[in-house]
Amino acid sequence: MSADINARPRLSTAVAVALLVALLGALPVVAQEAPPPPVEPQEKPAPYDSQLIRLSEVIGAVQYLRNLCSGSSEPEWRRQMEKLLETETAGEPKRRERMVAAYNRGYRSFASVYTTCTPSAVTAAERYRAEGATLATEIATRYGN
Repeated sequence: MSADINARPRLSTAVAVALLVALLGALPVVAQEAPPPPVEPQEKPAPYDSQLIRLSEVIGAVQYLRNLCSGSSEPEWRRQMEKLLETETAGEPKRRERMVAAYNRGYRSFASVYTTCTPSAVTAAERYRAEGATLATEIATRYGN
């Protein structure tokens, strides 16, 4: 066998991998920046949000009690709630969600107790209507235009 002087020695696979790993380790690592997570618009709670949440709950309760005691469906309270939602929560789905949950809580809390109109249901409806009127007046007086 004659040896070729110009022939290059062959690297074994293990040596080639080790050399590649060593070379890659010596190179600076360039991190690819991940796109920033989508930013949800920050909701800025109104200073009267707690009162609005309570008012929503009161409206839900009055809606149930008025329908129970009047013997027919009175959509007025529900319309008032929809109007309030449109005015106060445009473009703020989380605020809207909280107000709707409060309305439903008020409605369901009385639906679980009263199945017929009783004197205490009438009294509760009157008290809740008075509380709702007070809340609405306070909000409008303090924070209205």
